[in-house]
Amino acid sequence: MNPYQLTFMQDALLMAILVALPCALLSCYLVLKGWSLIGDAVAHAVLPGLVLANLFGLPLIVGAFAAGSACATSVHWLKQNSRVKEDTLLGIVFSGFFALGLILQGQFPSDLHLDHILFGNLLGINHQQLLTAAITGLVVLALVLLKGRDLMLLSFDPAQASVLGLPVQKLHWLLLSVMIATIVAGLHAVGIILVVAMLIAPGVTAFMLSKQFSRMLWIACAIALVTAVGGVTLSFYLDSAPGPTIVLLLTGCFVVTFAWQQYQIHRNQQRPQPMHKTTKATRSATTHSAQSH
Repeated sequence: MNPYQLTFMQDALLMAILVALPCALLSCYLVLKGWSLIGDAVAHAVLPGLVLANLFGLPLIVGAFAAGSACATSVHWLKQNSRVKEDTLLGIVFSGFFALGLILQGQFPSDLHLDHILFGNLLGINHQQLLTAAITGLVVLALVLLKGRDLMLLSFDPAQASVLGLPVQKLHWLLLSVMIATIVAGLHAVGIILVVAMLIAPGVTAFMLSKQFSRMLWIACAIALVTAVGGVTLSFYLDSAPGPTIVLLLTGCFVVTFAWQQYQIHRNQQRPQPMHKTTKATRSATTHSAQSH
């Protein structure tokens, strides 16, 4: 049976692609900038925002974005006003936000399923969620097209970007805001826990395969597209959840790439070094030395 004869499978595939491609583009910048932990922290921190938004009848994306922004702002302020390292602050802040979300979820029971928040519900996507993911994807694409070079310099060398007169702080918060929006859009597809993998794995794998940033973007998108289509399709035949299947394929791509890279390094180390040819000048110097003796 062709799985895409079913409407819900068509919606699942479209949603997976709409989430995977912007995540892949952003992952290249996040990996180079070292923001992988920030993505993880923000993904977990949106839980209390989701619960409160559902409680007060607000759009879930509003609550999630507010909570993610509050988490990122808190970490930034604490970093500027303490000697504690950023990774430690991230661990403390996102754990607190996540714990608050779990307590609120228990205190105010609702139709908001915790399993769907944590692991996604790709087979239960509606048209509103598809529209949100599509708009988010267009925003990310516009950002890369219009500010891609500036963001690349910011990711590689923030000090150099500041010297060149780029608005470093504005670019910092712009990238952060788009990352939060992408995480929120991906929650319905793969959930809080798994969206982090989609924001890291394509960029890391592409980074190992290319030293040119523009090529890295294309490779990351190709990996994300293949694993999204493959994961949704494979989940139908395996009777598994689509989100975890996609992430498992992404992890497999990383493992295979890493193993191949290590094999290439080992083979180059074992290859005998070529003997340097004696140049004409060296032979002349040797002959002259011999004649002198």
